[in-house]
Amino acid sequence: MNIIVIVAAVLISLAIGAVGGIIYRKKIAESKVGNAEEEAKRIVNMAKIESENLKKEEIIKAKEEIMASRKELDQEIKERRGEIQRQETRLIQKEENLDKRSENFERKERDLDKQFEELEKQKQDVEQMYSEELNKLQEIASLTQEQAKTILLQEVEKNITAEKAELIRESARKVKEESIKNAKEVLTYAVQKCAADHSQETTVSIVALPSDDMKGRIIGREGRNIKTIETLTGVDLIIDDTPEAVVLSGFDPLRREVAKITLEKLIEDGRIHPAKIEETVEKAKQELAETIKEEGERAVLETGVIGLHPDIVKLIGKLKYRTSYGQNVLNHSIEVSNLARIMAEELGLDAKLARRAGLLHDIGKALDHDMEGTHVEIGVEILKKYKENPAVINAVEAHHEDVEPQTLEAVLIQAADAISASRPGARRETLEAYIKRLQNLEEIADSFEGVEKSFAIQAGREVRIIVKPDKISDDQMTILSKDVAKRIESEMDYPGQIKVNVIRETRVVDYAK
Repeated sequence: MNIIVIVAAVLISLAIGAVGGIIYRKKIAESKVGNAEEEAKRIVNMAKIESENLKKEEIIKAKEEIMASRKELDQEIKERRGEIQRQETRLIQKEENLDKRSENFERKERDLDKQFEELEKQKQDVEQMYSEELNKLQEIASLTQEQAKTILLQEVEKNITAEKAELIRESARKVKEESIKNAKEVLTYAVQKCAADHSQETTVSIVALPSDDMKGRIIGREGRNIKTIETLTGVDLIIDDTPEAVVLSGFDPLRREVAKITLEKLIEDGRIHPAKIEETVEKAKQELAETIKEEGERAVLETGVIGLHPDIVKLIGKLKYRTSYGQNVLNHSIEVSNLARIMAEELGLDAKLARRAGLLHDIGKALDHDMEGTHVEIGVEILKKYKENPAVINAVEAHHEDVEPQTLEAVLIQAADAISASRPGARRETLEAYIKRLQNLEEIADSFEGVEKSFAIQAGREVRIIVKPDKISDDQMTILSKDVAKRIESEMDYPGQIKVNVIRETRVVDYAK
């Protein structure tokens, strides 16, 4: 029973507790709902406030963007209006310019029309005057129109001929200048390629002796040996105090060479008497003949000339023992042949003809001591005898301008001969003439005012002039050198060229104390 009461009490307590709990929870829930509603209201209010703020901010931003866009739009409109205004200004200016140009064109057109009308009028006047003058000329000269035309054409032809002559002279001058330039280049090239010896020939030969005792044996008893040698060779033997030497003197190099060979052979043999001398002289002549033949063949081979007659080859060899102003004629002929060949090759001419004529141009000098006439006449006669090429004969005959050259190769022979003969060192002049030339050079230089000293140097190929610096300026030096050169050219004869070297020296001296 108690248990039931207890259980019932417990159940009631539980029921009361449950109802109380429900009521309490309800109150709590109602309290939470109230709080939540208040919080929701607060949140809603805050959201409304924030939304109002955001709305205001957005409105402000929108207004600012609208203002910025409006400013940009206003600026762009302003710029476009300015550009439109400028374009309008340019168009107005162009229109004004076009109007002006149109007015100018119209004015020029009117002027041209007037000028055309005046020209037409002048043309008519000229034609009328021409007709009147023509009629007058025909009346005065009794000439027909065709005759007058012929006379007029002749006058025009005279004027044209004068102009043509002037053009021809101008062209000839230019051609001459160009040809001189080209000729100098060709000559320079030819001279550079042709090396030649200096003058060394003399009129005496010297034979060395093993001892001075040999002089007595050469003279012989009562001088019979020396007389025999001089008679057979035609050369003078000079036996003086010169130690261990005998001098052979003679104008003919062939005779001197025979005498030299004879004397050398006699000295080598040791037997010297008239019979032996006569035998040795004959052998020397034979040996000389062989030497002449060999020298001729050497010259022909050296120059490349072929087809010469053997007698002409011997005559060429004899030129080895012939000199002209100290220049060996054989060497000179070879040099002329080489120069003429080089120039002919440069100019596109017949090089074979040039070298053949160059080698033979002085062939007459081999016999000019034995025959009458100049070496040119003798050479032409020899070449005609052996039926040489007519062009070669003309070149030989014309190389001293005795006749007119018929070919360009003949002109080259003249040039080559002049180059070979006049180059420095080619020929020897006498001592007196040499010294006189040097004195004349210095006298001409000293005769000018302001010259302190002058020296002829380089064997007369240069005159060195020292001037007074207080009287001759640098500019005056140039004039002085030209004046001295012109004076030398007009008053002196000389081979090659002379260099005028003017020197002006100014010195300043001071002392450090």
